[in-house]
Amino acid sequence: MKQILQNLANGETSLVDVPCPKNRSGNLLIATRNTVVSAGTERMLVDFGKANYLDKARQQPDKVKQVLAKVKTDGLAQTVDAVRSKLDQPLPLGYCNAGVVLESGISGFEPGDRVVSNGNHAEVVRVPKNLCARIPDGVDDESAAFTVLGAIGLQGIRLLNPTLGECVVVTGLGLIGLLCVQMLRANGCRVLGIDMDSHKCAL
Repeated sequence: MKQILQNLANGETSLVDVPCPKNRSGNLLIATRNTVVSAGTERMLVDFGKANYLDKARQQPDKVKQVLAKVKTDGLAQTVDAVRSKLDQPLPLGYCNAGVVLESGISGFEPGDRVVSNGNHAEVVRVPKNLCARIPDGVDDESAAFTVLGAIGLQGIRLLNPTLGECVVVTGLGLIGLLCVQMLRANGCRVLGIDMDSHKCAL
């Protein structure tokens, strides 16, 4: 099957042939119909992969502290090998997937059910029960694939707990920001959207 992988060492994004995952208890095996590319998260990973080691360190100061602690305990050579090994592991991209259940290891889901999940960009994904939901009949696969992004925005809105008529500022009008604007407006809030890119504000 085909899957999109990101190499964090050199920034290369590849469409590769990989073995199809096997299902296990508590999981669904899903044939992908649609996935959404998250321009913010996935572009950040691609840019991180293309950065040199110094820029990678600047982007993740918490990881630098872990590396320095490892140098103290394990030595420089072993730490360098561990960091290079970690960066050389291909990272599957994607976390917004809509598809059809091929095999179910979960009660309540059957083969043929349409589901949304946080599966990555691959022809077939295996996803645990807590990261899957059935797609209602009136919702098409393309729209359903945005569910995970909507859930991320909705969690922020729930934490904010806005009330009817309240004015809310959304900073950053990428996919999640635009979904937040729509959900807040549907909740009866007045919304001001701010972004460095004026084209996004026009949306």
